[in-house]
Amino acid sequence: MIHPALVRKQRILLFVLLAMTAVIIVIGMGMGYSSLSYDRLLPTLLGEGTFKEEFVLFEVRLPRLIITWLAGMALALSGAILQGVTRNDLAEPGVIGINSGAGVAISLFFLFAPIDAGAFAYLLPVIAFAGAILTALCVYFFSFSKRTGLQPVRVVLIGVGFSMALSGAMIVLISSAEREKVDFISKWLAGNIWGADWPFIWAILPWLVILIPFTLYKANRLNLLSLNEPVAIGVGLAVEKERLILLLTAVALAATAVSVTGGIAFIGLLAPHLAKALVGPRHQLNVPVAIVLGGALLLLADTIGRNLADPDGIPAGIMVALIGAPYFMYLLWKKS
Repeated sequence: MIHPALVRKQRILLFVLLAMTAVIIVIGMGMGYSSLSYDRLLPTLLGEGTFKEEFVLFEVRLPRLIITWLAGMALALSGAILQGVTRNDLAEPGVIGINSGAGVAISLFFLFAPIDAGAFAYLLPVIAFAGAILTALCVYFFSFSKRTGLQPVRVVLIGVGFSMALSGAMIVLISSAEREKVDFISKWLAGNIWGADWPFIWAILPWLVILIPFTLYKANRLNLLSLNEPVAIGVGLAVEKERLILLLTAVALAATAVSVTGGIAFIGLLAPHLAKALVGPRHQLNVPVAIVLGGALLLLADTIGRNLADPDGIPAGIMVALIGAPYFMYLLWKKS
């Protein structure tokens, strides 16, 4: 049974984080290259703005803010699942190669497939999932031992190796591509929020609507998988089956996010860690906090980044890395 004080603390934190997210969204709607003053936001939202104001808000800024928020939630949840499944606090979709696997699949599709513009947005999550799941299965295969089971340290080391190899493969692909396609892949690698349009939102929203409740339903199994295997087996948990199901869920979430935001790392590392520090290790408590925190972090990084430099700003992936890389090194030092 979860102590009522912890549940109350979680609810207060969720309220505060959701309020912070709302504030960041309002700030983001009013900031940018095209002028849209804050006193015109409400009239424009209510349909009383000029054509220019409505275009800037509904076709440029609002889709980007929503897609960034959804992607941040997906990456944070993916990281929380991976850390529970592998019992490794350093596991994260970007670190263990899932993002790179999705990136290679998207690059191949973008460079060589005959693309129908109308179906492009809806195909991307599927293509990304195929590349990500192949990478995840390879990492799992090389990390697993029949004698000792899944090795948490090996997961990270092998994942980092796959990530570097696949990043190199993307550079090879870039070297033989056309200029405009090279620009797209380069922006993807930097973590630029490029899928900032309504069709991309409708493409990834169903995945989140299904997978977020499913993960919350599986929270108790994640608690058991976070313990050692004899304990999980002793209480009757089908360890390998649950691990595989949750691994597929984490891969789908990460692939869906990076298919529209590019190669953004460290959100899946930062958000779950901060959530655990705030409400403890039980996944019923920390997973909802991590989801909301991940969305807020990526929103904040993108809002700051796109207003720091003209005209395109600094990619959100770089802004997140500036925060996440030192934190990752701190965790690595702490674990060693």
